[in-house]
Amino acid sequence: MARDYKHEYATYHSKPDQKKRRAKRNAARSLLIQSGRVHKGDGKDVDHKDRNPHNNSVSNLRIQSKSQNRAWRKGKNG
Repeated sequence: MARDYKHEYATYHSKPDQKKRRAKRNAARSLLIQSGRVHKGDGKDVDHKDRNPHNNSVSNLRIQSKSQNRAWRKGKNG
């Protein structure tokens, strides 16, 4: 039986928990944009040190290049 990946993707992103996580990640980026540490289109990602997007304390946020941050998630970065 074939899986309907398009439907699975759509339902995952519409779940309330995922919407809350995405909103918190966006809020973290906005916080660092307002402080002047990152800028739109600079190729940087805001990363949570403890991997918890709900913890937006300044000491928990770090700035990484997009390639480094996204490679880490795939296990390509030590």
